[in-house]
Amino acid sequence: MRRISSVLIVLFLISSTVFAQKQLKSFDELMTSLNSGKQVRMVAYYKKCKLISDNEEQEKVPDAVGGMHLGVYEYFAKESVKNKLAFVVFSESKLIQYPKGDGFVYNYVKIKVSEDNKVKITAQYVDAKTFEIKMDENFFGEVNDGKNEKGIYFYEAN
Repeated sequence: MRRISSVLIVLFLISSTVFAQKQLKSFDELMTSLNSGKQVRMVAYYKKCKLISDNEEQEKVPDAVGGMHLGVYEYFAKESVKNKLAFVVFSESKLIQYPKGDGFVYNYVKIKVSEDNKVKITAQYVDAKTFEIKMDENFFGEVNDGKNEKGIYFYEAN
């Protein structure tokens, strides 16, 4: 009986952790969460985005998914830096083994979300020794509002 109770408690804790998040469905909801100090994650379904690589739109977009915690961010109100729309930016860099060759690269990702719910994701591989850019891609998408089938999701942990 104790064993069953222990298992039920563990299942309850796991399920409450899994379901204790809320999808943020707009720029305004994202900013409210960030400015309240809440923990926010982003998940990008790249296949649902437009890909620009080598200054050309690519017909084939990889069927890939990426995610990251949003930590440090900067918000720019409308007209604060000659911008027509308010926006928020955040980035992250991780040292990884170069997937297309030898050695290591920094996997650098920068996200820009505008108040019209448009999202630009810049992804670069930067050589860890020379800082030469090995890959430079830009994905353009939109915040998923729960109805629009767009590929960029934001979640707030409750």
